Amino acid sequence: MAPVSRHFRIGGVDIHDGSECYVVAEIGHNHQGDVEKAKQLIRSAAEWGVDAVKLQKRANRTLYTRDFFDQPYDNEFSFGRTYGEHREALELDADEYRELQRYAREVGITLFATAFDFESADLLAELDVPAFKFASGDLRNTPLQRHVAAFGKPMFLSTGGGTMQDVERAVDAILPLNDQLCILQCTAAYPAEAEDLNLNVISALRERFPDLVIGLSDHQNGIAMALVAYMLGARVIEKHFTLDHALKGTDHAFSLMPDGMRRLVRDLHRIPAALGDGVKRPLPVETKPLEKMGKKLVAARGLEAGHMLAADDLAIKSPADGGLPPYELDRIVGMRLLRPLRPDENVELADLEPVAEPAGAEAVSRP
Repeated sequence: MAPVSRHFRIGGVDIHDGSECYVVAEIGHNHQGDVEKAKQLIRSAAEWGVDAVKLQKRANRTLYTRDFFDQPYDNEFSFGRTYGEHREALELDADEYRELQRYAREVGITLFATAFDFESADLLAELDVPAFKFASGDLRNTPLQRHVAAFGKPMFLSTGGGTMQDVERAVDAILPLNDQLCILQCTAAYPAEAEDLNLNVISALRERFPDLVIGLSDHQNGIAMALVAYMLGARVIEKHFTLDHALKGTDHAFSLMPDGMRRLVRDLHRIPAALGDGVKRPLPVETKPLEKMGKKLVAARGLEAGHMLAADDLAIKSPADGGLPPYELDRIVGMRLLRPLRPDENVELADLEPVAEPAGAEAVSRP
């Protein structure tokens, strides 16, 4: 079988099976419609080694039905009297996006966004974002997928709530126009419980799409499952990001805060080195601990030269700073000492000689 070759490139970073994990901090609307809060999130993500930050763009008045847009939205997370007002309060306009793009470049992090509709996709294309994301709600939206694919930019496809047939349909719509596609396993619950993540789908997606990089859009409240995802072959991890779990909004409670994002990036980047080369061997860092903890064979008491060793003449003691390892015990029992040994003195093969059997002993022992 030919070797698998998966490559996905974004912002000058090449992502493949042998690469480090590409980490995306999903800001979404955790900026609460405030450019300065968005900058704080972008700066914090950059400080902790995140590769990219992601926003969301909606043309709310054309995205939602009139009834849905105008419905009352009276709850602790609301930014408006109706759902439409709430969503509009969280939106950033084109000039604000341009300001955040400049800021992201200053702090050295890639910024892109999810386009929820054609109008938003066209605006993001005009802004020349380096990549696009399809939300799970658009997994079955092949018209939007083809529209965005035609821009020729890298794309991330979230697959929450879908079947493998749904994923295949989307891939078939996108790839003829643009082969720069990364598929993200996703559970469209906010937050998602660990038992609902179905991380083995990552393996299934890798098998079904051997030329595409697979990742995880992780809505679980923690970092451990993302590490498991990397081990299963995910090379992109997207995690929601906030500066404070107590801020107003539904996403803040399950988003990672800066220290959590720091630990996630740190641990994901440690994995390739931790995996090693698979060759079992002693390592230099183990020498001193194993000398202290290891064991050797020593004389259990003072022994005279010419003494034939019995098992109770020997003791197994630390440190392992010379002498014979304990597995040699059976081999040396019955050998004769060539020199006297003090109590606790190392037993060496050079101190021993085999005892020759008397002539004819073998013949006598035969029945």
